[in-house]
Amino acid sequence: MMVVRTSFTLSLLTLALLSASLHAANASSWQQQDAGVSQMAHGGVGLIQTPTARMAPAGDLSINYTDNQEYRLWSVSIQLFDWMESTVRYTDVRNQLYSDDPGFSGTQTYKDKGIDVKFRLLQEGMYLPQVSVGVRDFGGTGLFESEFISVSKKWHNFDFHLGIGWGYLGTSANTSNPFCELKDSFCQRPQGYGGRGGKIDYDKFFKGPASLFGGIEYQTPWQPLRLKLEYEGNNYQNDFAGALVQDSNWNFGAVYRWGDFNFDVNYQRGNTFGFGVHYAMNLHNATQVKIKPAPRVIPQVLNRTEITDRSALATALLYEAGFVLQASYMSDDEFVIYGEQVSYRDNKEAIERIGRIMVNEVPAHISRYRVVNYAGNLPLVETVIDAKDFTAAARYDVLQPDITSTYVRQQVQPDTVAHISYPSNSGFFTGVETFWIQTFGNPEAFYMYQGGVFANAGYRLNRSLMLNGTAKVTLLENFDKFNYKVDAETVSLPRVRTYVREYVTGSTISMENLYLQWQDKIAPNIYAQAYGGYLETMFGGVGGEMLYRPVDSRFAIGFDVNYVQQRSYENNFDFFDYKTFTGHINVYWQPEFLPDTQLTFNIGQFLAKDKGVNIDFAKRFDSGIIVGAYAAITDVSSEQYGEGSFSKGFYVSIPFDLFSLRPSKGRGKLPWIPISRDGGQPLNRPNTLINATEQTSPFYD
Repeated sequence: MMVVRTSFTLSLLTLALLSASLHAANASSWQQQDAGVSQMAHGGVGLIQTPTARMAPAGDLSINYTDNQEYRLWSVSIQLFDWMESTVRYTDVRNQLYSDDPGFSGTQTYKDKGIDVKFRLLQEGMYLPQVSVGVRDFGGTGLFESEFISVSKKWHNFDFHLGIGWGYLGTSANTSNPFCELKDSFCQRPQGYGGRGGKIDYDKFFKGPASLFGGIEYQTPWQPLRLKLEYEGNNYQNDFAGALVQDSNWNFGAVYRWGDFNFDVNYQRGNTFGFGVHYAMNLHNATQVKIKPAPRVIPQVLNRTEITDRSALATALLYEAGFVLQASYMSDDEFVIYGEQVSYRDNKEAIERIGRIMVNEVPAHISRYRVVNYAGNLPLVETVIDAKDFTAAARYDVLQPDITSTYVRQQVQPDTVAHISYPSNSGFFTGVETFWIQTFGNPEAFYMYQGGVFANAGYRLNRSLMLNGTAKVTLLENFDKFNYKVDAETVSLPRVRTYVREYVTGSTISMENLYLQWQDKIAPNIYAQAYGGYLETMFGGVGGEMLYRPVDSRFAIGFDVNYVQQRSYENNFDFFDYKTFTGHINVYWQPEFLPDTQLTFNIGQFLAKDKGVNIDFAKRFDSGIIVGAYAAITDVSSEQYGEGSFSKGFYVSIPFDLFSLRPSKGRGKLPWIPISRDGGQPLNRPNTLINATEQTSPFYD
């Protein structure tokens, strides 16, 4: 079952980092954003069937549907960086069945998934063209598998493109393979695909027949209309849809832009009409109009001598700054507040709002404000605000006001928390959140879904210890279409995840988890937790975790150790016989050379007792939207793993704040897993310290 998490694998990430460094070193001062770019039939910036060297503006996301008679293609293309484009795609081959067994897949037509990536190697200059290199349909069964190098140069309203392609793009072999001249191994292209599909077949790259392709784009005087002329290098004789008649290598097309939509029509192969619809948005610029209180105005004269009403201060902090005040303390020259930020994702805005309230409500002789932020009952960050400097910057009393320079973030000092006894918040608590599970490419139906709510309840025994449980209530689904539960694969790995259909279709109401958890800060910058019970849908047991995470550090490291047993899918409380130890060393890194990016390495033993590393790549955009990809590389061979060869997936994490008229925190995650099997599978612990300590060094907030 493929539950909706993109995988740019380790080696392609390495290539991306290399491309980034080359771009940083060689980019000229004569630079501009590519303008007027549009998507090709397979997704990604290009002409009609062929890619170009052009890139969309950084952060652009395009959702595409194209119809090319034998093929219907759905794709999503994301410009992760200005030098890197990625595309994921599903292709419906309309003249081929999903399988020959009507009882397995009915009359559903064949569906194929593909992943493309393109890197810009050289930015266009006054005289030099733009140069890009790309790989299409890697890591799959390779219906459109190909590699290419493309150059583009603009002249007035014309954009000229020339490229050379291998694989699907090079089947007409209209030129010699230049790499074949360097080494004989490039002269022949290996056939088939490695492992059980899903692997990257490096041994095919830039090998075999090659073809030149290219074309011209013309921006007409009427701005919404763009015309395309293309010469392609594919002869269509080895297509999965069968040998297709090609009366001409020339393709013609037109693109009409209407708002955020592009509509295109084209005439391909001298005998085929095609069309497409594309919706584009920019992930950096996504926003939502907010209804929120105006920041406090600071008067010129400040003469308050005492806090007359602390309840009014608490109310102001909550409604004007989203800060839930739990306690406060005042000395001769400092005022300290303790609580939790529940509304504002932007820490700078939150601190400015708190500071403006403090200046208005706290006695004028106080020289420092300290804001101690908690998550639950963990003290995470202490923000020290210089009252005089903050007041001057907020009132524009200085020539270059910079409010961020008037405060520092640091680890919570022992003396600061020693002043008060933070409320333990013991007692019952409840909560509700929605869930949506979706799968693509199933034999029973292309799209299947399940939605409902997680009803959470628990009891906090003291500041560090709580009992927590979650019930899953399914309200909407079509999972009843599943014709079979367990696949017929004969693999040596324990089935730690491939009973997933049994679990998700077992009952409308089920117990997601029920566990006891202890969590605390045990030393400066060091956090720990221990837990035991029904930890997730498929496993229960006991475990513990430690994490070292300094305030505003780009680096954090920790480990977790767990002993778990597989839960029964026949009822909520029983267990199967399978038991295992699982645990990892967890490394979190936000590299400076990749802005707004986090790399996570989980190194250890997974649920099926295979050992290796899971690598997660996450890119955050200015809107707070995060796009990520992961892959698990373990000591399990592709044959042992089964279809897909290794564990991998994509995800998009979206802040709730983008859908709310009022400031809010929290986010939802939409995953896509091309194929989920048993190798490289981690335990889905109900709470992780990296999430619990997010405010310490915000990436997701």
